[in-house]
Amino acid sequence: MAVVPITDEGTDLLARLIRAEAEGEGQLGMLMVGNVGVNRVISNCLDFKGIRSIRDMVFQSPGGFEATQKGYFYQRARDIDKNLAQRVMNGQRFHPATNALWFFKQKEIVLRNGMTNGIVGALNLTAFMHRYNLFVQQFFKKGKLRGGNN
Repeated sequence: MAVVPITDEGTDLLARLIRAEAEGEGQLGMLMVGNVGVNRVISNCLDFKGIRSIRDMVFQSPGGFEATQKGYFYQRARDIDKNLAQRVMNGQRFHPATNALWFFKQKEIVLRNGMTNGIVGALNLTAFMHRYNLFVQQFFKKGKLRGGNN
């Protein structure tokens, strides 16, 4: 069941957005960015009150996605990215972005070995921010589209 209307334009826009925002994070990272985008469309909080479609969400200004200001976003969507976009538009949810409305890339954390003080690895962490979790959870339990019928 689609949680937002699926159109060719919406699929293309969301695919290009998730690739531009999170390609370096792998498929799971891209899916979580897609969750954030879909959550913005279905939530009705103050920051996203006028957002009614994938297009509205992608090009929201102010407060939208930085990737839309970069040339990489305007490249043609690949089939694999379109498949990922369709998965989240169909309601697949990925923790911790299940109900998230924002995300940001935190600084790299360098892991050091305490004995030799050598670097043993690094983690690039993305934080997913939640607000109005109850509303988004209730939306999915009820299976309703905002402003429409199934």
